[in-house]
Amino acid sequence: MKDGFIKVAAGTPDVQVADCEFNAAEIIKMVREMEAEGARVMVFPELCITAYTCGDLFWQENLLEEAKVQLMRIAEETADVDAIIFVGLPLEYKGKLYNVAAGLNHGEILGFVPKTYLPNYNEFYEARYFTSGEDVDGTVTIRRSEYGLHHDEEMTDEDVEFGLEAELEALEEEDSFEELEEIAEEPDYIDEDETEEFDEVDVPISSNILFICQEMPKLKIAAEICEDLWVPNPPSVGHAYHGANLIVNLSASDEVVGKDSYRKSLVSAQSARLLCGYIYATAGEGESTQDVVYGGHNLIAENGTILAESRRFVNGALYADLDIHRLDNERRRMTTCRFVPDLAPEGQDVFYNEVYFNAGRGVTPLTRKFDSRPFVPGIKEERERRCDEILNIQAMGLKKRLAHIHCQNAVIGLSGGLDSTLALLVTVRAFDMLGMPREKITAVTMPCFGTTDRTYNNACQLSECLGATLKEVNIREAVNLHFRDIGHDPEVHDVTYENGQARERTQILMDIANQSGGIVIGTGDLSELALGWATYNGDHMSMYAVNASVPKTLVRHLVRYYADTCEDAKLSEILLDILDTPVSPELLPPKDGVISQKTEDLVGPYELHDFFLYYMLRWTFPPKKIFRLAQNAFAGEYDDETILKWLKTFYRRFFMQQFKRSCLPDGPKVGSVAVSPRGDLRMPSDACAKLWLKQIEELEARN
Repeated sequence: MKDGFIKVAAGTPDVQVADCEFNAAEIIKMVREMEAEGARVMVFPELCITAYTCGDLFWQENLLEEAKVQLMRIAEETADVDAIIFVGLPLEYKGKLYNVAAGLNHGEILGFVPKTYLPNYNEFYEARYFTSGEDVDGTVTIRRSEYGLHHDEEMTDEDVEFGLEAELEALEEEDSFEELEEIAEEPDYIDEDETEEFDEVDVPISSNILFICQEMPKLKIAAEICEDLWVPNPPSVGHAYHGANLIVNLSASDEVVGKDSYRKSLVSAQSARLLCGYIYATAGEGESTQDVVYGGHNLIAENGTILAESRRFVNGALYADLDIHRLDNERRRMTTCRFVPDLAPEGQDVFYNEVYFNAGRGVTPLTRKFDSRPFVPGIKEERERRCDEILNIQAMGLKKRLAHIHCQNAVIGLSGGLDSTLALLVTVRAFDMLGMPREKITAVTMPCFGTTDRTYNNACQLSECLGATLKEVNIREAVNLHFRDIGHDPEVHDVTYENGQARERTQILMDIANQSGGIVIGTGDLSELALGWATYNGDHMSMYAVNASVPKTLVRHLVRYYADTCEDAKLSEILLDILDTPVSPELLPPKDGVISQKTEDLVGPYELHDFFLYYMLRWTFPPKKIFRLAQNAFAGEYDDETILKWLKTFYRRFFMQQFKRSCLPDGPKVGSVAVSPRGDLRMPSDACAKLWLKQIEELEARN
């Protein structure tokens, strides 16, 4: 369960209606399958020990007694399993019958959770048999000896002697001679009443039970049953307020056309609303088909995302790796989601039983696949929808700014690279929305020492295709004059050599904007801001930064989307060539006419940095966990040494360069990760990175 991960399972076993012995055997068989897969939380369907579709047979005492016998059998035969197991059965309590979920762990019954909401409409008639468990809060006494299991064996004289010897040995170690004498004088160490007491176990029965993992105390599980999820105020809401971050649902939901989609949306939405994991296990083949059919549609969700979904009409087990620490972090971050008992909808006086279970220790092998491009949807249709949405957000932000200041002109430094290309595309869309002529957009190309023919030509052609006004200002002479003024040797290609060009370009853009009464549109992206890969008061500065929250990996897809959908063959051709051009600030002279300064050679691959940024800022994960996820996501692409090298670079630069992010120009937020000092990131510029770098160095020492 390293790094907060725990493998969970939802299972639909084969059942026979009213054949508890057969059903228990199938449950035990599936538990062993789940154990082999490493599952530590196992959830089975509602009333699975008897089958859900027993009808009036639920009134038969024989069936109810056999259900308890088989529950004890399941507990006994899974006593060596390092997992908490939830199974469903009918249970009599104080003269009433309840539909309950039983939590089992290491041979013990930890608690019974009764169903609160009993459907009694259409094909359902549960109120005919069962009583709502809404107000139930007590204990069920289980006499083990009634079921003939080895836990129920009476203590022999040998057992008594062994117990006495063990206590004597313990007291000897404590040198408590007075207590030794008292025990030696006691004539009856264990009498028949005490033996009977040992045979009896009091198990809590309540809809308010938290099952807490001893090895991972942050893992707190609560249960609800089928219909409980489908009501306006599910019990899981109260469970979450009292600390539950994993909800298990034992269900028997029949299949009708379209119900699977609704069921899936319910599970997804509830896990999102409660910032929790949700395991939904439902009945399947084997239930009576007298009037309805059950499909075994099992689901596992985490904070709104369906991690795993089973095929319907096929019984079996479903697995997923839940990230409990991620859920815990998200609850801590979202201050409006105050999951504290005092704010629970049912009031402050509700008592929750807390029972503890053991799930064993060890590392959970990850079968969950982490996307190496978390900012970019993997499905083409979703990616295209997302790209169009982002372009609209960017354009709407700029549109509002232009309209508010009554500005008719915009100025963009167009390099022929990806970022400035995206900025121009967004500006064109904003001008179109406002009904303003595109020629009021001034695209300024400013060739200097590192400019190549390829990027220069692409900038010129792009401006022409989009209908913007192209203005060329060669800055070579101005930069050389500046170098002479400050006494810098232009043959020394250091940071002064590079930044001198960047600041000269920004000065030109600002002055041209003043001439035309326009504003300078910023081109820098989120990835560059995270790494501080921008010249302070150079390309770092603008009057509205449309790309400020768009990561580099997403910039590429936005430009490609535009190329694919613009319906202009010439424009598409130019955009595709820009996409094929290496990312570079072009501040150093080219070699044989080819770009010599490639950004990713200097600061590392942007796909890695975007991955690090996403999990560091969005989910607040520590370096060791991000490294583990990167190993998973980039398996076969980057080795451990390379990942650690650039992870260290990322953290070092992220902390060092905060001063640049503390004074960013305005720009629209488009996703869940942003670094605006006014919005998402309020970080001191002089914060120390030692704690994070130390963890990376420890990882380097082990790899």
